[in-house]
Amino acid sequence: MKQGVGHLVCGRRAKWLVLVFWVVVLFLAAPLAMKLTDAQDNDAASWLPGSAESTQVLQISEDFRPEQIPAVVVYARESGLTAQDRAEIAEDVRQLKQLRDHGIIGDRTRGPVFDRPTDPRAAQVFVPILMDEEGWERISPAVDSIRDDVGTGGDGLAVHITGPGGTSADFAEAFEGIDSTLLFSAMAVVIVMLLITYRSLTLLLVPLVAVVCALFAAQALIYLLAEHGGLTVNGQSAGILTVLVFGAGTDYALLLVARYREELRRHEDRHEAMALALHRAGPAVIASGATVVLSMLVLLAAEMNSTSGLGPVAAIGVAVALVAMMSLFPALLVIFGRWIFWPVVPHYGTPDPTEHGIWARTGRRIAHRPRMVWAATALALAVCSLGLIQLRAEGIGNADAFTGKPDSIAGQEVSARYFPAGSGDPLVIVSNQAQAVQVGRAVAGTQGVVPQSLGLPPGTKPAFEGKVLFEATMTAPADSEAAKQTVERVRDAVHAVPDADAKVGGGTAALLDMDKATTHDNMLIIPLVLVVVLMILCVLLRALIAPLLLIGTVILSFAAALGISALAFRYVFDYAGETTDFPLFVFVFLVALGIDYNIFLTTRIREEATRQGTRAGVVTGLAATGAVITSAGLVLAGTFAALGTLPMVAFAEIGFTVALGVLIDTFIVRSVLVTALFLDVGPKVWWPHRLAREDGGAARESVGAGVSRSGE
Repeated sequence: MKQGVGHLVCGRRAKWLVLVFWVVVLFLAAPLAMKLTDAQDNDAASWLPGSAESTQVLQISEDFRPEQIPAVVVYARESGLTAQDRAEIAEDVRQLKQLRDHGIIGDRTRGPVFDRPTDPRAAQVFVPILMDEEGWERISPAVDSIRDDVGTGGDGLAVHITGPGGTSADFAEAFEGIDSTLLFSAMAVVIVMLLITYRSLTLLLVPLVAVVCALFAAQALIYLLAEHGGLTVNGQSAGILTVLVFGAGTDYALLLVARYREELRRHEDRHEAMALALHRAGPAVIASGATVVLSMLVLLAAEMNSTSGLGPVAAIGVAVALVAMMSLFPALLVIFGRWIFWPVVPHYGTPDPTEHGIWARTGRRIAHRPRMVWAATALALAVCSLGLIQLRAEGIGNADAFTGKPDSIAGQEVSARYFPAGSGDPLVIVSNQAQAVQVGRAVAGTQGVVPQSLGLPPGTKPAFEGKVLFEATMTAPADSEAAKQTVERVRDAVHAVPDADAKVGGGTAALLDMDKATTHDNMLIIPLVLVVVLMILCVLLRALIAPLLLIGTVILSFAAALGISALAFRYVFDYAGETTDFPLFVFVFLVALGIDYNIFLTTRIREEATRQGTRAGVVTGLAATGAVITSAGLVLAGTFAALGTLPMVAFAEIGFTVALGVLIDTFIVRSVLVTALFLDVGPKVWWPHRLAREDGGAARESVGAGVSRSGE
């Protein structure tokens, strides 16, 4: 009966049915998976909080004009623009006004606007680009088309394309090919780590095939839901999906292979060995997958559309990976037989090497003085967490969002030297038409706004259904903290106008609303994830003390990883700061994925505790799972580190911190801190289960005898 479920996927006939099923799935899924990039929605509304004021302005502004953003062409010569420069600029404007391709609205080109009326040193030309449903896909070609017309300068004349259009094009370019970049990066990491772990070219292909099938199936399902079910997918969630499926799927494969290898040494029939491996390792794998899936679904409660959209995408990816690694992967292993482990084949009757390995010795050493070990380890992690005082998760501006310096950022710096810093990304204000004059005065009189900049954007209806829309330029850079404070002041001013129903939007307002929504999400999502993980651990371990201890260790691990990362970002990588959602994403990934290793360890400890007592079970559990958990941690850390291949600071920071946190979980928290805590607390760790009432004396003698025999 215990092996019945296992035989459903690895029986003598069932294994072939499972293989056929997944071949059909792959045949149907692969074409759909390739279309996921086309289904991505990277428009501003897919990232903004749905109820935010900036989102409402974005929606209302569509009634006045098609959604558009300006690409700002900046010309500058420090010694002053020459007559030839001005003639070239005039010719460029003439050509730009004729552009119609890639959504460019050339006939609404504005400029040139000079920095001063006499002896100008710089000029700006504003070229609007239509941002409809296809806007994100064609923003880069549109900017390239503009660049073809204006050139890149020379002979002392600097020419850059910046503003919202130029910056959006650089972001789009950074996201372009994100799926394939992360796929190949994650695949390379997995191949290397599996080679080190298995030392077998043949065995590494099996989990790799299963994970790729899972990824295609997940991408296909998400594509269908995006096209027909209203699911929102953007570049961020699609990229993280690849990392999660590879990381989590390979982890589950490693755990299952380790248990299958044990059973192959005890049973001649590989079908029986796999059935027992699934029966004994399956609950831990399923609990780990369920923890990640439910933790990701908690993200649905987030205000940020990008965060709430990531939840179901990540949950689907991990769920599909779990199904694939519990069905296709074991079926393939059984089909290939023992030879797949060549050159280290686990023959029937051979001894289990984990009984005398490094992790068995580690457990026996910790058993000497467990309280001193866990206290010293916890103190060291607490000291590492002091680096949190260097954490600046207050958002980063466009100039600091890239690991390099694309043309739009260089142009932004040049423009800020000669023009009001916010000229390329103005405030957008909508109000009732009857109160438009009062609202305009309130905006123009607000500190941080250029009064003479207030006006109707080109190509905009003067009024629509009793509403008016106008723009205003800020003196501070649009992505700066000073600009956000200006938005707050403008909102206070226009909201005070009676019956105006005025709202303030634009790029800076969107950043401000995103910061507020993320702060709310941090306060809501983090406690909810902790509750979900605690409940799963309580159900799995049928105890209360052990889950509380595990939650405490994960929180300490998270704080230490965040503290070390904050110091590294300041003094090693020289990053300007972190995005406001950085702590949330790191927490969710570290807690949901990091708890996996504690689940793998504690379920094995519990299994051994029923046979030989808790303290002896701790040493045996660590010895049996140490190698596989270490390998799994290295794989997961490597796959998240692959995010560093993207030219964006936010992804690099998340990848670095999650990878570091996973390594801390793997080598310190699970192998030292949890082991020492369980050894010190003893049977009471299982309270209120009956295991808490066991006689621990024999177990202590067993551990002590093992230590003495080892001579340590």
